[in-house]
Amino acid sequence: MNKTKYEAIDETVMKKTLSNGLQVYLIPKQEVTKSYAVFMTDYGSVHRSFIPIGEEDEVTVPDGIAHFLEHKLFEKEDRDVFSDFLKQGASPNAYTSFTKTAYLFSTTKSVEENVEVLLDFVQDPYFSDESVEKEKGIIEQEIKMYDDQADWQAFMGTIRNMFHHHPVHIDIAGTVDSIQDITKEDLYTCYHTFYHPENMTLCVIGAFDEASMMEMIEANQQEKSFPTFTNVEKHFPEEPIEVKEKDSIIELPVSIPKVTVGIKEAAYTLSKEEFLRRDVYQDLLLDYLFSASGQFYEELYSEGLIDDSFEYSTNVEKSFSFSLISSNTREPEKLKERLFEQLLRINTISMTEEELETIKKKYIGQLLRSMNSLEFIANQYVYYHFADLDFYELTAYVQEITLDEIHEFMQQWVNEEQLTVCTVKSS
Repeated sequence: MNKTKYEAIDETVMKKTLSNGLQVYLIPKQEVTKSYAVFMTDYGSVHRSFIPIGEEDEVTVPDGIAHFLEHKLFEKEDRDVFSDFLKQGASPNAYTSFTKTAYLFSTTKSVEENVEVLLDFVQDPYFSDESVEKEKGIIEQEIKMYDDQADWQAFMGTIRNMFHHHPVHIDIAGTVDSIQDITKEDLYTCYHTFYHPENMTLCVIGAFDEASMMEMIEANQQEKSFPTFTNVEKHFPEEPIEVKEKDSIIELPVSIPKVTVGIKEAAYTLSKEEFLRRDVYQDLLLDYLFSASGQFYEELYSEGLIDDSFEYSTNVEKSFSFSLISSNTREPEKLKERLFEQLLRINTISMTEEELETIKKKYIGQLLRSMNSLEFIANQYVYYHFADLDFYELTAYVQEITLDEIHEFMQQWVNEEQLTVCTVKSS
């Protein structure tokens, strides 16, 4: 077990790659009462076309299958796994994103026992024709529920505007029609391809004995057998840099319209260096342009173009990158024009050293405050691990960014062909 001490942030991480390929990260924090664990696979909704392990031909599975599989793993032949955690005082959950599926729990007791439950239920799939058919009705209701949520429809509507072919434009849960095509054989194909230990990472953080925890995890994994792993060939269609649609309108029963502007930043596989650069630089620049303490925000607010719903975010993954700026507004067309103008002037702005240091300090301060959350640390640590990066080195990376580097990035970050807007309004 390798031990890494991060002096600047006073954190220690125990790392080990087990014989079956599973990456284990233990972050002991004896000063807390709660513990948290996340068991994550590098597999999400965009991974719809791939070559299964042990086969030669590419398959394309129904949309929404990663999310469907997440649901089904909790259900065993003789029980529901939630009860196993609840009996030991743990609160379990799971989520599926565009690129990841994660299983997790938090607890104040029996940490080792709950980690063992986590490993065992994820690594013991059980799917039947009957249970798969039953689940379709449950997920159909979930999909229909999101159909009426303005924020989610604005989010997905903007992504659909941006991407022509990349499966990120497909809803994570799929569609009512696509989930009808899912079979138990499809679930097993996806499971055995993407849920191999070598494609997964376990992170446990909190109050526990790291030596005893690692011993238990190793013993647990040695009792199980897995096929030889080969890197999964994930295939994505070629995607142009320009957006698919410049403008779209979604009609929903809303009292105030919502505008979301999207920046399509990358539609190709990113190296780890570019992944990190985009992840940090785009976040810094969005804050520079749209911070609530900034002049532009004050102008929009005083003119009544935005309200407290105004927000912005950047989303960087290995095969795509985009940023979103959104707000409820009574003047959607005017807000869209102002946001476009602000973004398109970015390559004419000369940021000062003082301004750069201010947004860097704010970024680091927010990051350090977020590290009070065990959930945040564990999920971010694994997220960056899958990009071959170290989350705990992020603050040092930000501190070293120079003005010349940020100016160079500003010159090529946004072009008009990469901008789109989605408006949700009442019919």
